[in-house]
Amino acid sequence: MNARSAEEFEAHLRSIGEKRYHHLHPFNERMHAGELSEAEFRGWVRNRFYYQLNLPKKDAFILTKLPGRDDRRRWITRIIDHDGRTGDEGGIEKWVRLGGAVGLSREELFDVDTVLPGVRFAVDAYVDFCREKPWLEAVASALTELFAPGLLSRRIIDVEKHYPWIAPAGLEYFRARLVQQPKDIAHLLELVIENAGTKQQQDACARALEFKCDVLWSLLDAVELAYRKSS
Repeated sequence: MNARSAEEFEAHLRSIGEKRYHHLHPFNERMHAGELSEAEFRGWVRNRFYYQLNLPKKDAFILTKLPGRDDRRRWITRIIDHDGRTGDEGGIEKWVRLGGAVGLSREELFDVDTVLPGVRFAVDAYVDFCREKPWLEAVASALTELFAPGLLSRRIIDVEKHYPWIAPAGLEYFRARLVQQPKDIAHLLELVIENAGTKQQQDACARALEFKCDVLWSLLDAVELAYRKSS
């Protein structure tokens, strides 16, 4: 069987997210319906922070494998967006601000020993995937970003509507990502669509995206199991 055309391949990738992205997870659905308890919301913020902490690490592994200087120059901005620069707050610090808004201290967030085992397993598996797989598959795993802007836009609106106990300033992470993601998404699509020239490469990229969807879903499974019982 021949490789898909660029248009068909992109449509196939988007269809994966439409069916498997974590916007469909019951925990996310309850979040946006205003049904989470404070303990559940706080537990999500605390455990999702482990994922946020590891994003620059997985991006650094991908950076070392990208074959072109121009692509490395564009990719490195992802690390800066999360780690920040001296005097320039990055995404990790913005998430710390979200933690403060829900009642978590900086020390609690950075205490990785208290991360739920299921969350740790899922996130570490993602980092390992990006370290071990060819760069094209590692890049393709990040294509979940295609589906993030709609979810982030809803999250800002729904959190402000349903969770007035969370200060609006705590949502700055999501607002910043809405500004940053268009360039990231454009680069992801360019890298994957232009370099996956065979059916085998396209299939590998699709599987990488499915794997990443499973990572995000498993993270929420762990949070749902741990905090819904205790809330």
